[in-house]
Amino acid sequence: MADKGILVVVSGFSGAGKGTLMKRLLEKYDNYALSISATTRAPRPGEEHGREYFFHTKQEFEELILQDALIEYAQYVENYYGTPKAYVEKQLNAGKDVILEIEIQGALKVKEKLPETLLLFVTPPSAEELKRRLVNRGTESMDVIESRLARAAEEAKGMPKYDYILINDEIETCVDTMHKIIQSQHDTVKNRESFIEKITEEIAVFKKGEEV
Repeated sequence: MADKGILVVVSGFSGAGKGTLMKRLLEKYDNYALSISATTRAPRPGEEHGREYFFHTKQEFEELILQDALIEYAQYVENYYGTPKAYVEKQLNAGKDVILEIEIQGALKVKEKLPETLLLFVTPPSAEELKRRLVNRGTESMDVIESRLARAAEEAKGMPKYDYILINDEIETCVDTMHKIIQSQHDTVKNRESFIEKITEEIAVFKKGEEV
């Protein structure tokens, strides 16, 4: 049986390159799975249930909330978004490390519910570089870019709550660093579990009144 996977939550500023980073991580290494979110918004052309999102009616989604079937959820512009517990657990039990990309609020909710979750925050090397990347995307007006930068100033306050800060300067280096951090977490979990098992067995001897 494969070792259980680790749940990794990735957050970061808009323009930090989270999407590119995770796409490259999945291309380069084969032990990862991207978590698929559930939503009540309508599918866009070309989107499929179970691929981009799990699409639900509002009633179905609220039933999932009542059943505690979501690790976390939030409501944006009249639509619900959330992380289905069953899908994540299935991937973890299959030995996959599951990557979940959500904002700080959701990330902290996941950590609260599942304390063993690894929290990673992705950032460019400087604020100037963040602005340059947003401008160079050429997809948004300066007003939108300014609002994203203002939001980044608020998001930066949550960075100390993350386990690791990933500086996305050179993509390949950042991908390899991310992979090493996640794999080292496996070693930490294994060492912790084996030590607990060992010391528990040793201490049990005292209960029987025997010598070590």
